[in-house]
Amino acid sequence: MLGAFVRARREGMAPQGPSRRRRTPGLRREELAQSAGIGTTWIAWIEQGRDIRPAAETLSRLARALCLSAGERDYLFALAGRGDPERAPAGPGSDAPAALAVAAGALQWPAYVLDPAWSVCAPNAAARALFVGLFDPSSSPPNLLRYVFTHPAARTLLPDWGVRAQRVLAEFRRDYGRAMGDPRVAATVDWLLAHSDAFRESWHGQDVQAHDGGPRAFLHPERGLLHFTQHTLTGAERDDFRLVFLQPLEQPLQ
Repeated sequence: MLGAFVRARREGMAPQGPSRRRRTPGLRREELAQSAGIGTTWIAWIEQGRDIRPAAETLSRLARALCLSAGERDYLFALAGRGDPERAPAGPGSDAPAALAVAAGALQWPAYVLDPAWSVCAPNAAARALFVGLFDPSSSPPNLLRYVFTHPAARTLLPDWGVRAQRVLAEFRRDYGRAMGDPRVAATVDWLLAHSDAFRESWHGQDVQAHDGGPRAFLHPERGLLHFTQHTLTGAERDDFRLVFLQPLEQPLQ
């Protein structure tokens, strides 16, 4: 698929310089290779679907030479199974993608957005009321991992704290594999390794888990035992941000 995409974009480009009749459309491989500053053989191998893995920098040069749009560039890197080195890192907690922030604010259920470092962005009023201690003024920005592993209130709020902490860390590790180049992500891990024995012991266990959602229980100091189903959605604007919301359950799951 990568080769077919590159070839289609190459053939869709207009040749530079004086126009002249050609038997084949678009740029020749040699012309694209010269514009991208990479070898013609690499262009041929990519288009032929050879079992190669172009480096991220090679793909960046190719994307620029093909004049790809932002969406096309994302697609190119996804097909190649590479992270885009020029992709802007996640912003601080207030910079949640607009669509996810609006969705969180529109929900009456507890809802918030997680950035790649699991800092909590755009929490709605219900989330602020549920997560006791998470939004203390000393937390800037509030971070779900730091909260679960180091805030005393978390061990009370989460009646199954040991299981939940392991799940949270396993889900974060999946995201960590995609965003380890983000300095905020590295800083979060380094801080927790230095400040939480539980995190440090679990981190070296290398457990990985997808964002499965499902039943969640909270023992709120004022409202008592609460049961929810957790749902997680990925944003179209930035797939490294996630909208998390908790659907209340009238009856707890047995």
